[in-house]
Amino acid sequence: MADLPADAADGGVARGEPIRAAEVALLASVFVVAACGLLYELAAGALASYLLGDSVLQFSTVIGAYLFAMGVGSYLSRFLDRQLVAHFLRIELLVGLTGGLLPAALFALHSVAAGSFRFALYLMVLAVGTLVGLEIPLVMRILKRHFRDRYALKDLVSQVLTFDYLGALAVAVAFPLILVPQLGLIRTGLFFGLLNAAVALWALWLFRGELRGLRWHALACALTLAVLGAAFAAAEHVTRWAEDRFYGDHIVYSESSPYQRVVVTSSPAGVRLFLNGNLQFHSRDEYRYHEALVHPAMAAMGAPRRVLVLGGGDGMAVREVLKHRSVEAVTLVELDPHMTTLFAEAPLLRGLNQDALHSPRLTVVNADAFAWLQQDAGRYDVIVVDFPDPTNFSIGKLYTSTFYQLVDEHLAAGGYAVVQTTSPLIARRSFWTVVATIESIGLTATPYHAHVPSFGEWGFVVASRRPWRLPAALPEGLRFLSAEGLPALFSFPPDMARVPAEPNRLSNQLLVHLFEEEWGRVHQ
Repeated sequence: MADLPADAADGGVARGEPIRAAEVALLASVFVVAACGLLYELAAGALASYLLGDSVLQFSTVIGAYLFAMGVGSYLSRFLDRQLVAHFLRIELLVGLTGGLLPAALFALHSVAAGSFRFALYLMVLAVGTLVGLEIPLVMRILKRHFRDRYALKDLVSQVLTFDYLGALAVAVAFPLILVPQLGLIRTGLFFGLLNAAVALWALWLFRGELRGLRWHALACALTLAVLGAAFAAAEHVTRWAEDRFYGDHIVYSESSPYQRVVVTSSPAGVRLFLNGNLQFHSRDEYRYHEALVHPAMAAMGAPRRVLVLGGGDGMAVREVLKHRSVEAVTLVELDPHMTTLFAEAPLLRGLNQDALHSPRLTVVNADAFAWLQQDAGRYDVIVVDFPDPTNFSIGKLYTSTFYQLVDEHLAAGGYAVVQTTSPLIARRSFWTVVATIESIGLTATPYHAHVPSFGEWGFVVASRRPWRLPAALPEGLRFLSAEGLPALFSFPPDMARVPAEPNRLSNQLLVHLFEEEWGRVHQ
């Protein structure tokens, strides 16, 4: 195999370097560069959806801004004409630093200055995107200069884009399935920052014969690797510090699953569960929510035998269901296995749900409720629908007429379904939209509400083919509900009374927009 001669004018590989080794190294760099570039884009979108809600909106705007910035970077690359390898090396180090530190910086900023988070998010996305946009044009020009006798332009473009797309595919698959569950967002960002710095180090060695200021470039590589390596080692401390600032209580459990960020905090006041930064329950008053959710429908049914719980992976709703002695079988369908495993194994949390997830009457299914209902043929006396609020379209589909039609198809004759439906006081239009959606498929909707101190006034809806009837008795040992006080839950004062609302359909998902608008006013 021939050696490539050095060329001071065009810049050549160091004398004695085999063509094939340099060529493969550069193409491998394209693969790594593409993987890193997409990773930063996905990390920014995921972090924005975790902290700002509405994953479709956040991913769309982050990806749009990132692609625009890449276009700007590609345009700016035309002005880099000399010392291409040196420019490429510096850009790799800058991408490694800014992209690698992006999740940690944004996470920390959200904890100390949440008002500046959105501005900082898009500023960093634009900065990283611009730098990433510079990379591929520079690699193509370096390849063309060093291997102009081996590549026609069409072959060069084909080779580079092939490795570029392969790198993007690898990260797109690994990000939700391996990287985030195993490393978390912060360490994933830092790991890929180290990969960018490693590409710069490889370029330094590969083109050592032509680089000016070799020692300074080597020092820059060493410092960048040291900063990213130290940050990677301290990532757990950064995460814990940022989350402690954000949540205010001691964090006893935190993990990112492929579906959400799960955080459990503990303080003298009690235990709290957060999903993607949103409070799901506080142990001091969760009994109010779960008693109100479960017992009006269960007691009205009389003697329910088969019960389906959709969502509610914490086991609290199942705990209440099991208080009815007539129940023979409960099926819990929860998307995230991290939730059911956590609340089945952690002693602190098992105490809260009274070991409901270990009941011999319970069957746990980890699946998407929408898809599972399409395949399941069972009929249930009571269906408890306990999903998070419709903050994004993936959850919003579980509040559509299409979904409620599936629920109706699984109700036994005379059965009841009950749905948690956000606050009729704060999100009044959202609440009555759910009522209108249930009615749109021919079900009778019976709305009610309960006061839960951690959330304020909270709403629920019983859905059925027959009118809901006030039960004569409730299970013993309840802390909040009583047969005498139950009628008051079904009375709505003027500030929560019904307002005109359109059904939420799978084709429009208007509830997600309404919910964001109404709850957004609370946080302004």
